[in-house]
Amino acid sequence: MRILIVTFAAVLVSMAGALDAADNWNQFRGPRGNGQAVSKSLPIDWSETKNVTWKTAIHGKAWSSPVVWGERIWMTSATPDGKKLFAVCVDANSGRIELDVTVFDIAEPMFCFDYNSYASSTPVVEEGRLWVHYGSAGTACLDTETGKTLWSRQDLLCDHHRGPGSSPIIFRNLLIVNFDGFDVQYVVALDKNTGKTVWKANRDRDIDYGKTNGDGKKAYSTPTVIEHDGRLQLISPAAVGTVAYDPLTGKELWTVHHGGFNAAARPLYRHGLVYLSFEGGRRLLAVRPDGSGDVTKTHIAWTYGKSTPTRPSPLILGDYLYMVNDKGVVSCLNAKTGEPTWTHRMGGRHTASPILANGRIYLIDEDNTSRVIEANPKEFRLLAENKLTDGCMASPAVIGNALIVRTKTHLYRIER
Repeated sequence: MRILIVTFAAVLVSMAGALDAADNWNQFRGPRGNGQAVSKSLPIDWSETKNVTWKTAIHGKAWSSPVVWGERIWMTSATPDGKKLFAVCVDANSGRIELDVTVFDIAEPMFCFDYNSYASSTPVVEEGRLWVHYGSAGTACLDTETGKTLWSRQDLLCDHHRGPGSSPIIFRNLLIVNFDGFDVQYVVALDKNTGKTVWKANRDRDIDYGKTNGDGKKAYSTPTVIEHDGRLQLISPAAVGTVAYDPLTGKELWTVHHGGFNAAARPLYRHGLVYLSFEGGRRLLAVRPDGSGDVTKTHIAWTYGKSTPTRPSPLILGDYLYMVNDKGVVSCLNAKTGEPTWTHRMGGRHTASPILANGRIYLIDEDNTSRVIEANPKEFRLLAENKLTDGCMASPAVIGNALIVRTKTHLYRIER
């Protein structure tokens, strides 16, 4: 009887942990990594004077997205010159900054393209722990109560050439992140509790780049773990190709060569297909993830090459895929076949990934305009157009029925 009670208690704890993770916007693109929120009451209209609960100035220059656990919002920041790298915690109810921690001091930062920032990688958070990543400048685990660094690594090297961008993810006891630099390209899995390397996979063993120019080997993508027919797979886009690894060992399962570079969109998985988006090459493609080895000639279900994004990640609702490209062209495709149903030139420069809630898509551009459209597979339908003082490079988060929007200068809580 005692064994049954202990086992039942363990199941309850496990279930509670799963529910907690599902209720918190804990990583880039939310708890499921697909940009979808469960809220039924997000506002559709706002301004500097309407539906803003609070607005807080955030110092530095940083494009990382906010993450949420409980009543706390976390994000990273950096000085414009990259010499100081920060983690900032904001109270979700009041907007008050609770912790502002200098994680790393960098004597000689690498070059960073002005369009990027030294803190563009979104952190990941769990109960009591925050993992921050600044590319090769450093990766660390912080205690969320005190801001104290529990472990850090600054020996994971690569030349980002234009600055970092890939965000880490957590899978079981692993912290996994892509390093696709000018000089080296690899994926590494660290023990999330200690920071020790569990496995490392060099890209050149699986991808034929077909070039020596390091600029064509750059990528900024965040990987995703899926389970297809009982097989766990880490889907990890790079330049030229995407590799599916065993997330526990780093063993290559399959590789697809699609061309292109500067991968930034996070992969999606739906309808038994993996969806990938790139600059150049096949641009947008759907791959069946049941193969092994090089599946380029056998497992590409469809491709699409018009008005596709290089930075914003797509969304899938039901049988339809919605996307906005960098120049504000919005499109809807049949997710099973790749056939377009409509395309609309909405406008605005877009880097932030859209989110979806209650059949509505929220798109925030780099200047100062946010648009809410209906997730309608038949036609483009604009529901609202809103303006804030600054635009967004960071993707928004959701807490309850509130939008958490990070502009270039401030953090907002927006709700009815």
